[in-house]
Amino acid sequence: MKKIVLMSALAIAGSFSAQEKNPGLKGTWFATAQMGYQSTKDGTENGKSSSTTILPVVGYFIAPSTALGVAVGNIGVKSENQLGSDVTLKTNLLVIEPLARKYWNIHGGLFFFGQLAVPMITGKTKVTVNGESVADSDIKISQFGLALSGGLDYVMTKHFTVEFSYNLANLSFTTIKNYPGTTKDIKTTDFALAHVATVTPQYNAAIFGPSGTAIAPLSFGFKFLF
Repeated sequence: MKKIVLMSALAIAGSFSAQEKNPGLKGTWFATAQMGYQSTKDGTENGKSSSTTILPVVGYFIAPSTALGVAVGNIGVKSENQLGSDVTLKTNLLVIEPLARKYWNIHGGLFFFGQLAVPMITGKTKVTVNGESVADSDIKISQFGLALSGGLDYVMTKHFTVEFSYNLANLSFTTIKNYPGTTKDIKTTDFALAHVATVTPQYNAAIFGPSGTAIAPLSFGFKFLF
């Protein structure tokens, strides 16, 4: 028993010693951003929607290959003629998304990483008919959930990398208040895995854009280290 305890202690000490000799990115800050644009037509003559996402991300490596960060940004959605002729919905959403990342080296400057994020989204949708706002018609939206993604990160220079990620699983809880034609809050729970097709309710598509959710499935961008 004493030998096992001694061997375990030596193994732990060796692990900490190795981390000290190879600190990796511990103590390094990083900055990146998620930007995107989506648009779609719903099959009718004039029905269409589009969404624009601007989401800066800042993080800090608390260990050689582990980082914590937060994303704060905005999503804007415009939906036309999906609730009736000449009806336009304009949505402005605030996004706050704490996240954690773990990196594994594949070869040289190529790394695989896993990310777990907790997106929290809130905002309003303004309803206009023939270009005029409808009194007391603002739709209130809130959404929170969990998003698991994986990706590849290639280190180009000491301070610059290129990364690609894909959303692997997403769980979200959405509450929509004051939606036209309803008397109660609309509450939805969505769970999706990669490569699984789902049919999105019309109100989600109208408010969150073509995907029906604020989580973009595919992301490509640049990351700066400092």
